[in-house]
Amino acid sequence: MMEKKCDWGPDNPHPLSRMKTELVWEGKYDEYGNRRPVKLPTSPLPLQRIETIDQPRDARKAQARQLGLPFSEEEFHQQAHRDDWRNMLVWGDNKLVMAALLEQFRGKIDLIYIDPPFDVGADFTMQVQIGEEGDAVQKEQSILEAVAYRDTWGKGTDSYLHMMYERLTLMRDLLSERGSIYVHCDYRVTGYLRLLLDQVFSPDNYVNEVIWFYKTGGVPEKLGFGKKHDTIHFYAKNPMAAVWIPLKEKSYLMHKYGFSNIEIHTDENGQYTLVNCRDVWDIPALRGNQPERESFPTQKPEALLERIILASSNEGDLVADFFCGSGTTLAVAEKLGRRWIGVDLGRYAIHTTRKRLIQVQRELHEAGKPYRSFDVYNLGRYERQWWQLERLKGADGEHRRIVLQFYKAAPLDNPPHPLLYGKKGPAYVHVDQIDSIFSYDELRAVAEAVRQVGGREVHCLAWEFEMELSRKKEALEAETGVVIRLKYIPREIMEPNRREVQFFEAGALEARAIVKDGKVDVELVRFTPALAEAPEAELAALRERAVRSPFDFIDFWAVDFDYSPDKPFEHHWQDFRTRKDRSLKTRSDLGWTYEALGKHQIAVKVIDVFGVDTTVVLNVEV
Repeated sequence: MMEKKCDWGPDNPHPLSRMKTELVWEGKYDEYGNRRPVKLPTSPLPLQRIETIDQPRDARKAQARQLGLPFSEEEFHQQAHRDDWRNMLVWGDNKLVMAALLEQFRGKIDLIYIDPPFDVGADFTMQVQIGEEGDAVQKEQSILEAVAYRDTWGKGTDSYLHMMYERLTLMRDLLSERGSIYVHCDYRVTGYLRLLLDQVFSPDNYVNEVIWFYKTGGVPEKLGFGKKHDTIHFYAKNPMAAVWIPLKEKSYLMHKYGFSNIEIHTDENGQYTLVNCRDVWDIPALRGNQPERESFPTQKPEALLERIILASSNEGDLVADFFCGSGTTLAVAEKLGRRWIGVDLGRYAIHTTRKRLIQVQRELHEAGKPYRSFDVYNLGRYERQWWQLERLKGADGEHRRIVLQFYKAAPLDNPPHPLLYGKKGPAYVHVDQIDSIFSYDELRAVAEAVRQVGGREVHCLAWEFEMELSRKKEALEAETGVVIRLKYIPREIMEPNRREVQFFEAGALEARAIVKDGKVDVELVRFTPALAEAPEAELAALRERAVRSPFDFIDFWAVDFDYSPDKPFEHHWQDFRTRKDRSLKTRSDLGWTYEALGKHQIAVKVIDVFGVDTTVVLNVEV
């Protein structure tokens, strides 16, 4: 018998060498075996700038006007700002936001840190504080801020991996050649994410598996060792070009001999040397009484992000966090002189981050350190239009059918009026168009339609309501005899696999302008909170408290004294509650003066403890 020759080599590879390990999940390939591309809008959705925030500048400008002194924007900018860059805080689906950012920022982000959701069974409820005493109430987990991509677990790990693959692919495209990415996770998904990151960034670009060790939490119930660490996977876009600044840490000596050639230091814990920072980090987790604590369930300590940002970026580099939560990455980046972009799907996360970054601006300026302004963006109606085009195939009637279905209202096959689309109990239901703001004229037409058909109540469901509509509806109710309820359509209905949502009523706000000696301030007069995400078990008590002490539900309010519908809301003055100081002014103390006499508009924005904003516009003449 002749022996078969098996000289394996470059020209004759072993069959097993053609095989490779691959992480496969449902949805990765189509029915023909082709890799599914990341599904994006055919053209990027434009980001809409809705707020501009520069607290120190506005405070200094107002102070100068009060004293009758000139104020130079250019001079203040040169003295206080680092440069012309304005940081970006974006509310929306990070996949769509990153797609929108690609046009301007492809290959320009120098460092990405993300702490994505990684627990399918997690309870995302959180406690929020109400009033000056800081009474705690649970914020429900079923609304958008609390969901935090819960629907990505619709098909278990498969849908989670697909969600992460699409987003990591976009992050890779946004990273610069000198950039790095840090992905934070724990034992539940670290194995999956490591393989997924290898596919997106290549195993050759893997730098470190960082272990964040902490002493709190992690007590086993019946079996196993205490779970006392998280994992952070660190990849470089190009290891040959990546920014790397070696950090030092203390290494305490067990004895005093044998170290004659190295510098020895001493502190209260003993003698130590400085060594290169290792990949196991002993950094304490946050406790409830720490000043930086924001009462946000996934908040990480600033010391953790400081180490990452110092090691993998230079001052002036662009840092991004696409699951920014309470804004820790952004706060640390601002303090360390980095530019930043933050994105989150949660309304409450954006609200928490906004407050936090205003405080950082103020602290840096008071300490004589430079800072950067920031703007708040969203995708607004463009995101809804994309949903209608991609998911609903452009059918406006399909949009209304889905909204009625989520609202648990019966559609009317033969409606008594073209503006009435369904009924919920005895009430008629009107569903506004997908890309419009529900106006007073539309509300009047709907109320008249209900009265014509003999109805007594109507629920108007809309994506956005015209400012002051909640206040105007009261007069319309008295005129028509029709009870009107204005309810926001929650954007969660656009998410795949969503089955349940909550519709919350539009809050009502009344304020008045106070003019004295040519100086203008604003006073809050009345507020009716929307009570979004309020726990059902406490809803009755909260409604009673909202009637008795409505201002207890205000967490933040701001005034734009020179408002125009054609420009973003500008925070000329604001006041808000913090964990340390629960007091809240109900009257501004700015004494705003106008350069030109005549008629002006003032916008007043209130954000309640659940992160829901209500805005009213005032007319003033000086």
